[in-house]
Amino acid sequence: MEYVQERVTTLHDLADPVPDAPTDRTAVVVPMTEREYAGLAADSVLSELERIDPARVVVPLRAPAERVGPFREWLSEYDLSLDVLWCDGPRVADVLDAEGLNGASGKGRDVWLALGCAAREEFVVVHDADTKTYDRSYVSRLLFPLANGYQFSKGYYARVEDRRLYGRLFRLFYTPLVRALADETPAPILQYLSAFRYALAGEFAATSELARSIRAPRSWGLEVGVLGDAFDFAGFDGAAQVDLGAYEHDHRAVSGPTGLSDMSESVGETLLRTVTDHGVAPDFETLPARYRDTALRLVDQYAADAAFNGFEFDRAGEREQVDAYLDAVVEPTGADDRLPAWSDAPVSAEEVCEAATADAEEVSS
Repeated sequence: MEYVQERVTTLHDLADPVPDAPTDRTAVVVPMTEREYAGLAADSVLSELERIDPARVVVPLRAPAERVGPFREWLSEYDLSLDVLWCDGPRVADVLDAEGLNGASGKGRDVWLALGCAAREEFVVVHDADTKTYDRSYVSRLLFPLANGYQFSKGYYARVEDRRLYGRLFRLFYTPLVRALADETPAPILQYLSAFRYALAGEFAATSELARSIRAPRSWGLEVGVLGDAFDFAGFDGAAQVDLGAYEHDHRAVSGPTGLSDMSESVGETLLRTVTDHGVAPDFETLPARYRDTALRLVDQYAADAAFNGFEFDRAGEREQVDAYLDAVVEPTGADDRLPAWSDAPVSAEEVCEAATADAEEVSS
């Protein structure tokens, strides 16, 4: 147990708190894909949300047409004011195509669609649906800073399960890359990105104004992109991070489709684009080597921590992961395909929400 404060306000789980929070003025966004259908983790999340009765729950669903009907039927069993948005429907595609916004799909695009609908409420909470240890206190904890003058809050937790250290993409890619960049320059954006204890957590809360200001990367870079926009909107003084305590969810392989190596490319591109947007000029020629050196020092530190706790630790495997992530430490090239903030998008959130809802209803009939 500790109570160290970072550059952003850090709220600790010292007494298993369930603070008072404005859940009745909050929309909770829970992105799902077909793999969450009737799953135990998703069921736990939705059942816990029933206990806090938020103003609405928005589920952006990425799934084939034939799965949308069963998904909506399953979701209707929960006593929630729940909106299902089919992210892959033809109406949505047409509306976005008309403005040149359709493009690649992914988690970031799904959440962006939902934020436009959710920001009708005063506050927005976003979290994943694969959390095996989900608790109703998570929403209250994330909302507490917003009810007390902050504009943004981010969840954090220790990824420790089965006497092993997880959170590998954060530990072995994000953290050493940010440290390598910060060693080169003390830019405020790098201090900000360093202040969050689990920057790749999918759990965050924001005021509706900030939610409408997010320029969402389309894929796995979402969490980093959100931090970049939160820095611009809320800064150090308007942001907090909240201890969510015990937290377990699915683990991914390093290689293969949607594996950690693929994810590192999206995270790395968004991270490096974010810092360059804020005036950082990395030495890309030396950055891969500096990242690797920093990451390998961290591997040694994690090995000592694991040994101290009697945990299993695959030092060679972790070093191999560092090398697998090296390909993601490259200068971003090509066009920036982030989706625009809803506050100045060329299409209205209402139009997109209506299209996504109509698509879901039609394919379910």
